[in-house]
Amino acid sequence: MLDFGIYLLYRAACAVVSVIPLRVIYVFGQTLGLCAWLVSRRYRRLTFRNLQIAFGSEKSDAALRRLTRRHFARLGANLLSSVKLGAMSLDQIAARVTLENAELFHEQIRAGRPLVVVLSHLGSWEIFAQLFPKYFGHVPLSTVYQALGNRHIDAHVRATRARAGVQLFDRQHGFSKAIALLRAKGVIGILGDQHAGDHGLWTPFFGRLASTTPLPALLAKRTGAALMAAAVYTAGPARWRMVFLPRFDSLGESVETLTARANHVIAGQIRQAPEDWFWVHNRWKTPRPNFLLQCYKRGVHLPPDTPSLQPFRILIRGTNWLGDSIISAAAVRAIKRGRPDAHITVAAPEKLTVVWKLIPEVDEVLPLGGSLLGDVATLKRQQPFDVAVLFPNSFRTALEVWLARIPRRVGFAGHHRAALLNQIVPEPEHRGPIRHQVRRYLHLAETLGADLTSQAPPAPTPTALPQNGVVKLALCPGAEYGPAKRWLPERFAEVATAIAAGNAVQWVLFGTSSDAKNGATIAEQLGDKCVNRIGQTTLDQLITELRECHLLLTNDTGTMHLATLLGVPVIAIFGSTEHRLTGPLGDGHQVIRHHVECSPCFLRECPIDFRCMKAVTADEVTAAVLNQLRVAPKGIQTE
Repeated sequence: MLDFGIYLLYRAACAVVSVIPLRVIYVFGQTLGLCAWLVSRRYRRLTFRNLQIAFGSEKSDAALRRLTRRHFARLGANLLSSVKLGAMSLDQIAARVTLENAELFHEQIRAGRPLVVVLSHLGSWEIFAQLFPKYFGHVPLSTVYQALGNRHIDAHVRATRARAGVQLFDRQHGFSKAIALLRAKGVIGILGDQHAGDHGLWTPFFGRLASTTPLPALLAKRTGAALMAAAVYTAGPARWRMVFLPRFDSLGESVETLTARANHVIAGQIRQAPEDWFWVHNRWKTPRPNFLLQCYKRGVHLPPDTPSLQPFRILIRGTNWLGDSIISAAAVRAIKRGRPDAHITVAAPEKLTVVWKLIPEVDEVLPLGGSLLGDVATLKRQQPFDVAVLFPNSFRTALEVWLARIPRRVGFAGHHRAALLNQIVPEPEHRGPIRHQVRRYLHLAETLGADLTSQAPPAPTPTALPQNGVVKLALCPGAEYGPAKRWLPERFAEVATAIAAGNAVQWVLFGTSSDAKNGATIAEQLGDKCVNRIGQTTLDQLITELRECHLLLTNDTGTMHLATLLGVPVIAIFGSTEHRLTGPLGDGHQVIRHHVECSPCFLRECPIDFRCMKAVTADEVTAAVLNQLRVAPKGIQTE
């Protein structure tokens, strides 16, 4: 009933418009368009953003804002004029339209070729359906359309388009009739400049990847039809130009090549009169949920002469912990591989930015200072991001990107933050053995469309053992989380002493100032076989010095994960935590852990007798270190 009521209002408006002169309608439409520009903040912002994508490198923001205003006026004029044109005779319409290069069209028809004409939303594009039969009615004519939501208005619009003999094919009903018409030497017009959704081919449009319909190219390849393009430009108040372009296909070219070329041709048409195109359409729409493009059927096509793509800017909010940051690096790599135009910016606490700079897939690192409003201001000062992906579960991180107005905000729905996100990732379902924490981050990337089976980059090569001279071995006896994760310092000292007694080694101690007491105990026992750097290194210095070491003996620490990132083999001692959940990633590492009835407890302090750590003996750790220096046992795999 509501649809019918809207239809009656629509027909009443059409009746009023039909009795008003076309030029008056055009001017009134301009006024309505300017009113829409004033009141519709959403579409004004969308238009400006689209114009930035297309012309941002050529025009200033002020020029783009003026173009936005002109576009709304032009769009209002052309849309309202289209209603009037539907009530005019074909001869009256023809008197308002000038044809240019029509001989190119006739040339293909005289050659007996079927013809696919790529159309675009330029000017008053509805004129195509009105005038094609008048000038080219001696061949079968058709167009592909998508039904409107209101079936009554849809029926009226279809009747108006078809009044001169154009056949209409609903894309929902397939394309067998369209193929038959082309094989009968007919002509079909297809609008090729809209977002094509999940069924489109991702190929550049104004230098930015856009989902593009391959239908014109598919029909041309299937039937042997020629491919041309045509556009209707506004030539003045209530006057238009219908312009044909030369055939742009060649024998043997692929559907992908032809689709990409159609985008190039349409972009050229738009450049002739940018205010005429339908900029209020979200042409570069970010798909949901798979904005990474590896999973799409048609995938991505980049022509050989493609210049550098405009970046699809992805903000990844990194975690606040060293170990978690490194564990999540595999997901960052997978996201980067997800589309060729991905530009990855990682926002993380300032103390961790040096770690993210070690990841080659990260294009930019953004340090955050701690204040919510300060961090939001930092995000807003950057070039606009298309997507924000949140690795932490905190409410604060979701609030940051919401206040920064990043249009797509993705993450797990923890800590009452669901209302701040507009793409929520479901928690991974898993039954069976414990899976490493890296899988949770990879699940997030996979949900966005990343292909986890694609080739990951090779791990860093460990430092080669010297033929002669002293071998540097790193030792990290602390653990920031709490004493329950720390193996007995006297046993660390016993192992280090045993290794140093029969080998030309130098132990280098690393840790925070809270580990100073235990470090001093170990250093005193080792004497000149030890360099104590506990509490004396920045993270940047730790990276530099750890790289020079041939092995790290450690508890479950962030330094353990850092070593895996640098390619340094690790001997890790676990007790209160679970190595299958947070153990060292990659090959060449070894975990020493004895299962006891109360582990893993994940407590900061042991409430009983510390049996999980006491079960690990100095002799077995010594043997593991000696073995590690000769052989590289396999550790936990990342992918």
